[in-house]
Amino acid sequence: MIPTRRWPATGYTPALKVSAAWHALALAGCASIPTAWPWWLAGTAVNHGVVTAAGLWPRSSLLGPNWTHLPLTEHTAQALAMTLDDGPDPEVTPQVLDMLDTYGVRATFFCIGARARRHPALVREIVARGHAVENHSQRHAHTFSVTGMRGLAREILAAQHTLADITGVTPAFFRAPAGLRNLFLEPVLQQLDLRLAAWTRRGFDTREHRPERVTERLLRGLAARDILLLHDGNPALTDAGRPVVLDVLPRVIEAAHHQGLRFVTLRDATLPEPASAVAPA
Repeated sequence: MIPTRRWPATGYTPALKVSAAWHALALAGCASIPTAWPWWLAGTAVNHGVVTAAGLWPRSSLLGPNWTHLPLTEHTAQALAMTLDDGPDPEVTPQVLDMLDTYGVRATFFCIGARARRHPALVREIVARGHAVENHSQRHAHTFSVTGMRGLAREILAAQHTLADITGVTPAFFRAPAGLRNLFLEPVLQQLDLRLAAWTRRGFDTREHRPERVTERLLRGLAARDILLLHDGNPALTDAGRPVVLDVLPRVIEAAHHQGLRFVTLRDATLPEPASAVAPA
């Protein structure tokens, strides 16, 4: 029996179709009117510039569907999603898990496949404590956004297999390394039945050493259906040598609860009733 898809397959995105059509038109134009090649070249440069800019803007939906907020449903009316990237980290992730337990918060961990393979027991612990593990690529390569379709498919599928083998649950969401991507990502995600997830607001906690600044960025304008981004992998350290995320998490959670907001995983936000939603303490 063919499993039911979680996300609709819509084929190539309009941006990819337009870009391909323009390249075909430009080649035909150069062949039919060779003297006009500078104009065709200029148009192609503009096309490349637009799609590159869209790929460098993590919250853009120009290159395909992209979760920058939780979906607009009744049960997400007072919900937030806490997402943590780049783990698992054997030093930081256990402390993050204990802190989330203290506040009764369920989070979404976007794990790097290679790190998960090195620390499988920790990944299973994430799931055992009620959190979701999603796909953040196999190697988190800096060249991800300039990789072709086959390379993207290999990288993402490797992480799918890694995380599914460890947890027994196939990831439903993908977050690109640093949020950067290209035209070829969405067709690969459709093929693998994954949905791209970005964020509403981020704290830049991998380079900001002051917890108060990270907290301020996350709480400025905080509202229901926001997706927040922090890192349990590669976090910046405070002047005292403490991972910034550990000082930021309680401040953000307490502020959210004070506003009457609760935390759900991204998977919960797709359910008729959020299975692991926890009321504010």
